[in-house]
Amino acid sequence: MSTHSARLSSLREQLAHQGLDGFVVPLTDEHMSEYVGGYAQRLGWLTGFGGSAGTGAVLPEVAAIFTDGRYTIQVREQVSADDWQYVAVPENSVAEWLVGNVAAGARVGYDPWLHTRAWVEDTRVALAAEGATLVAVDANPIDAVWHDRPAPSPAPLAMHSDAHAGETSAAKRARVADWLNEVGADAVVIPALDSTAWLLNVRGADVSRTPVALAYTIVDADGTADLFVAPEKMTDAVHQHLGNAVRVHDRAEFAPALGRFAGKRIAIDPALAVAAIFDAVEAGGGTALPLRDPTIIPKATKNAAEIAGHRAASIRDGAALTRFLRWIAAEAPKGGQTELSAAAQLQRFREETGELRDLSFDAISATGPHGAIPHYHVTEESSLPIEPGQLYLIDSGGQYLDGTTDVTRVVPIGTPTAEMRDRYTRVLKGHIALATATFPPGTSGQQLDALARLPLWAAGLDFAHGTGHGVGSFLAVHEGPARIAKPTYPGGGPQEPLRAGMILSNEPGYYKAGEYGIRIENLLLVVERDLPGGEATMLAFETLTLAPIERDLIDAALLSHEECAWLDAYHVRVTETLGPILPEDDRAWLAEKCAPIAP
Repeated sequence: MSTHSARLSSLREQLAHQGLDGFVVPLTDEHMSEYVGGYAQRLGWLTGFGGSAGTGAVLPEVAAIFTDGRYTIQVREQVSADDWQYVAVPENSVAEWLVGNVAAGARVGYDPWLHTRAWVEDTRVALAAEGATLVAVDANPIDAVWHDRPAPSPAPLAMHSDAHAGETSAAKRARVADWLNEVGADAVVIPALDSTAWLLNVRGADVSRTPVALAYTIVDADGTADLFVAPEKMTDAVHQHLGNAVRVHDRAEFAPALGRFAGKRIAIDPALAVAAIFDAVEAGGGTALPLRDPTIIPKATKNAAEIAGHRAASIRDGAALTRFLRWIAAEAPKGGQTELSAAAQLQRFREETGELRDLSFDAISATGPHGAIPHYHVTEESSLPIEPGQLYLIDSGGQYLDGTTDVTRVVPIGTPTAEMRDRYTRVLKGHIALATATFPPGTSGQQLDALARLPLWAAGLDFAHGTGHGVGSFLAVHEGPARIAKPTYPGGGPQEPLRAGMILSNEPGYYKAGEYGIRIENLLLVVERDLPGGEATMLAFETLTLAPIERDLIDAALLSHEECAWLDAYHVRVTETLGPILPEDDRAWLAEKCAPIAP
């Protein structure tokens, strides 16, 4: 029996001990985070799945793992088909699968600290129709059988300077207080880790690659706040930074504190708060108001300081990536390089800037068939040699005090095939179409998504992930609420209107299973634009990322005159901005890579 098969058996025994016939295992934590600390990686521990989004459902005789199109290949490589059925979402749901597999009278458990209230209500109704019951557990059964489960990170909180934040925490809390008075609420619960980090101008190191700390915040209508965080994380400097208006409590006191709101109206974001928070407020006599976290839009809409910081981070990061692209183009054809060694070299170039605080996510360093797995994660066991005839895809980013970066480039190792060049050029055409879009206020990413797909659709092709996601300011590399995606794709809905100051990725791709993958990703800033003769101020994109786009993969005959002009102008920006800060050899290589392309 494999390790993961044994773990599944142990879980089933524990479920029987707790009087349960099933259990649902989401890949999240009690803050509804996308990326979670090691202590919360229950789905990965149970199944071996290494992706960042998924859910497991376990019944006495059958189990299923639910993943979206980003992980279709990966889940089959990492999770045993002997133990788990593979179920695609959003075409299918956990509730639908449970209904089709549970027996009448079954008791299916869930951890109320890991699911939203909407999920609980929908699943409970679905099971009840089949004579089954959804049961909240007081203790997660996986924790009972995960004997070497890591402890939460003890890393201390750190201050995020007002110069980098562009606004003091007091001013941000005052804005939240104004909002509370407008909506008639006495307080708001802030469970999302990046919301607390943004609101209080603090950062942490509790989640890999995301500079946040495990904490909750409650803001009162007078602008004061209660921060719930492990005491060992607090330093004298952070206490002084927060000031007397922020009362600090042990994180363990958060759940009991939710019962102190008898007769009060408490705003709670139903998309970001787990069911247990709603339950505790209402059990204590409070009224839970399902309202959006008031920090979400201000956090996503970068101010002048954050925009200036991201521009600086983009230049620094682009120079490191350019050095890497020259290195991989020279070294990979010689042999001896692997997916792991390449990722490590890129990290070294970023570290040599002297400003890197962390990567913004584990690099997707993928050659050949691994490139066809959009969210591939390289390990010692999976790392392949980079060989001639392949396409090497590198999707990576850095965390800097002044900005978070995310960029993807593809490098041909040797001479690419005509098909590779055709697919790459179609992806580039879609990338340019989105980068050059002009649109009115109120437009959502869903309305723009097709622009990046049309050149692929024209050839009967597509890609099974969103085209763009929001990016934080020295925060989460995936930041809501704005997305550029089909409504049925991850992050595709509900659709948020784009606003000036938002930063989003532009990353169309193409993936040929078992052979290669292509993705071209830059970050975009939403800006206002007045057009000659126009009757209203429009919105458009400014490309922030600066790094050469691989000319050896471009079939210039497929590009229009306007597309060639955009590419040439972009490469002029790249050379003029990065050239002066690059070593001489890298500067010469960059100038050659960015030479004008023939129409």
